[in-house]
Amino acid sequence: MRSFEIKPVGNDDFHRWLPLWESYQRFYEVDIPEPVTRETWARFLDPSEPMHAALATAGEQTYGLVHSIYHRSTWTTGDYCYLQDLFVTADARGGGIERALIEYVCAAAKQRGVSRVHWLTHETNRVGMRLYDSVADKSGFIQYRKSIA
Repeated sequence: MRSFEIKPVGNDDFHRWLPLWESYQRFYEVDIPEPVTRETWARFLDPSEPMHAALATAGEQTYGLVHSIYHRSTWTTGDYCYLQDLFVTADARGGGIERALIEYVCAAAKQRGVSRVHWLTHETNRVGMRLYDSVADKSGFIQYRKSIA
């Protein structure tokens, strides 16, 4: 992979972000409704929102995205950062973009005085877990969820 840059999304980046977002959904076999996608994008651009997005690009090509959300915790007076989504195109995987996107979120969190960045992955994402095991510690917690709809 040639050199790339990671930068926060801006108003003109929707056309770069959307194909990655749709590929991410296919990877996890989900279909997020278009109104949710539009609202999510609007939140990334709203400075009062705790949600953030960045893209990894090289020239006109976009190879990866990362989304993060800052939130309160009962365990500390400061915020935590949840790295919610991380996706890199198949042709760019293994070239350092995945690690760089994680480091980007961690650097931004550190700058904000956040003490922890955390994330989840699916148990079948073995390739991702190899990277995650090399950059972070497993918490030992297991996620449960109950839909309320």
